[in-house]
Amino acid sequence: MTKFIIIIFMLFGWVASGTAWAQSWSVYGGDDGGSHYSSLTQINRDNVADLELAWSYQTGHIARYPKRPSFFAGFHVTPLLLPEQAGRSLVLCTAYNRIIALDPTTGEERWSFDPEMELGPIGLRFNCRGIAYWKDGEASDGAACQHRLFMGTRDLRLVAVDARNGERCHSFGDNGEVNILPMVVESYPQFKRGQVHFSSPPAIVGDVVILGSSDNTKFKSAINPIGYVRAFDARTGALRWRFDPILRSSSDPETEKQTEDAPAPIGSANVWSMMSVDAERDLVFLPTATAGANFYGVHRPGDNRYANSVVALKGSTGEMVWHFQTLHHDVWDDDLPAQPILVDLEKDGQKIPVVIQLTKQSLIFVLHRETGEPIYPVEERPVPTDGIPGEVLSPTQPFPTAPPALGSTSISPDDAWGLTLWDKAECRQKIADWRSGDLYTPPTLQGTITPGISQLNWGGAAFDPASNILVAPLSRVPGYIRLIPLSEVDPDLLKGRTAGLPSGPPGRIEGTEYAAEFGPLLSSFGVPCTAPPWGELVAVDLGDATIKWRVPLGTLDKVAPFGMPLNWGTALAGGPIITGSGLIFIGATADEKFRAFDLETGKELWKISTPTASMATPMTYEVDGRQFVVIASGGHMWSYPQKIADYLVAYALPEN
Repeated sequence: MTKFIIIIFMLFGWVASGTAWAQSWSVYGGDDGGSHYSSLTQINRDNVADLELAWSYQTGHIARYPKRPSFFAGFHVTPLLLPEQAGRSLVLCTAYNRIIALDPTTGEERWSFDPEMELGPIGLRFNCRGIAYWKDGEASDGAACQHRLFMGTRDLRLVAVDARNGERCHSFGDNGEVNILPMVVESYPQFKRGQVHFSSPPAIVGDVVILGSSDNTKFKSAINPIGYVRAFDARTGALRWRFDPILRSSSDPETEKQTEDAPAPIGSANVWSMMSVDAERDLVFLPTATAGANFYGVHRPGDNRYANSVVALKGSTGEMVWHFQTLHHDVWDDDLPAQPILVDLEKDGQKIPVVIQLTKQSLIFVLHRETGEPIYPVEERPVPTDGIPGEVLSPTQPFPTAPPALGSTSISPDDAWGLTLWDKAECRQKIADWRSGDLYTPPTLQGTITPGISQLNWGGAAFDPASNILVAPLSRVPGYIRLIPLSEVDPDLLKGRTAGLPSGPPGRIEGTEYAAEFGPLLSSFGVPCTAPPWGELVAVDLGDATIKWRVPLGTLDKVAPFGMPLNWGTALAGGPIITGSGLIFIGATADEKFRAFDLETGKELWKISTPTASMATPMTYEVDGRQFVVIASGGHMWSYPQKIADYLVAYALPEN
């Protein structure tokens, strides 16, 4: 039982214009709008059970760096299939930013490019979710770098290589790369390696390459980098524009205010997730994050207007077109985690160009793509405002009236659950001792129980244009946040390596008088304090904004005693894709399985064991008359750390 308890705890990662639907997959999300949809139909409901392993490939990135902890190397990439004229290779990036090109039919390596990255301190995490492909319409056929791949690196470079052979594009920047580190240091002189990095693929509008960034400072500091989104010329690497998500104009009435004793100018509201593009309208859509710090906003009163927002910019110039804020003055770390989905939605007999934005709170906002106006009404509802002293919280928060929230929006002691009466009572007492209630109950000195942690995340959702059905993986685990005056915290705890990390001891929030502790709400047995399923796959009909079905996602056979396949759902990381034959493919679970579901009913039609947990988003393509479905299988630092690997696996129907 002890081993079961420990592994369960590890399993959930809580230790210290209309879219052109893809036949291939040359963009991270299947198309510029991130629908994660393919019109391919060779694999269908009748034959999906016959899928078998077509090939398997190991990147070797773990073996290359044996002295670095393997669980810091995340392999969550979604590969791209390049067009015929670009070499028809399957291309991907490793955790350490090596670009690899494979034969899409056999998995044999064709070429690789190593940016020779400076790895820095041992404790840094590495991850590359994808790269971007671009064709230079002005270059002559066959010219070097007519077809380019762009990637942001962990050490703050934007690199460009020839998609056909992996050679550097020498005309881009300095020998094929732009060094963005000086740009970061200019606005944030106290920068330390690892605080800002790139993990998501760039977005491309016309001849402009657009890059967001991840910010690792916000859990532990109120002194944060500016979350600039930067755009570069795809041919030369010249900086074309940059967008600051914190409004600072002295002439604008919505300019962000800050207190006189603020430790630094307001920072972050960065874009760490994937962006989407409407090339016809020259628009790029940004899902912005929290302004710093994550759980403390005394120094940044007001809504923090562009943070936690869908922001539409002109791709060519960076000019603001519209924005819609999904959360005012965030102190819960509920930034926008998922790629905005751009589709034409059929509603009331009309096709409407929309943006679909998922939030960590399990809410779905459906907005008009040209104006940002809600398609389904959004209402401002009263929420609690009594947080820590000095925190000026918004008296209301936006809630879509439809579709309904996919997950939990409230929690009370009556929601407590346990494997036994003893741990159920323990969980009930934990919830009763701390503050609990509805969504947006603020962090307090008493401690606050939240209905869920990142219920929807970077795996996002997939959309079927034929049925208007949206499918998303949903985590259903409560959490806790507590702010503690520094005078009440043991100084030795603040020095620990896990201080300020999920489920770790309190970590100091630099620039404030507080430390913060947070994580999932678990019993002493290491299981969530609310009833399973803890992971689900949920389908929403966006035509009438109703939930169509929901099923548990993931079994506990890898962690339960005697391998019992309890269908209670697991920790999730990664997303789904949908095909034209009405199939959903998804890994994402902590049980080393890859599955196919029926889009119409949610019935599981196929599953297969993978080398480890496949916590990535798959993709599909057809080459030489054979359809392949491909997914990265690498485990996960938090959600499946017990088996880290570096496999890319492809499945197809038998050749005969």
